[in-house]
Amino acid sequence: MQFRMWSAGVLFLGSYAPLAFVLAAQDIKKSLWGEPICGWGGQFDCELQIFEHPWASLAAIVVTSVALWLTMYSMKAVRMKTEAEVLSAKPVPNDLINYVFPYVVSFMGLSYGDPQKLAGFFVFLVLLFLITYRSGQILMNPVLIAFGWRLYEVDVIVGGNKVRKTVRALKQGKLLPGKQLIEDVQEVYLMGDP
Repeated sequence: MQFRMWSAGVLFLGSYAPLAFVLAAQDIKKSLWGEPICGWGGQFDCELQIFEHPWASLAAIVVTSVALWLTMYSMKAVRMKTEAEVLSAKPVPNDLINYVFPYVVSFMGLSYGDPQKLAGFFVFLVLLFLITYRSGQILMNPVLIAFGWRLYEVDVIVGGNKVRKTVRALKQGKLLPGKQLIEDVQEVYLMGDP
């Protein structure tokens, strides 16, 4: 099964939900830092608009959070129909470097108030998405780790053909040798308990 471009885009956007929150925190008005939180300590005459660029901050949070929710829903909805025998499995460190660069960039002066840097960052993300999608690495999403998904290198016998192969697999939780249900998604097997 191959991802369609739009579903891969949703998965990619969802992986940047934490970045949207980082940028939103950097967009809080300077005058509000150090002030008591609205409603705490008897302060009720406070300003509710806390962002310098509210539309950009809130739109990024909403879009990436919805994409993350759709990703998690979709991962749970994949129907694994093929039976496989896992002979051995070892965890593989996820290639986080593709996702680390944008977070580092966010601390190097990227803000919603600088349209030139924001446009350059957008172009960078589009190129990163295309490279990730074309290389079949779209499922290498570090946010999945936060939800208990792990990447494994697995020796497996698929179906009744008794051919042993080594594949990459994603499973929520620990993967132990034995029977598993699988679905091949863009060169990565999703695995679940039978």
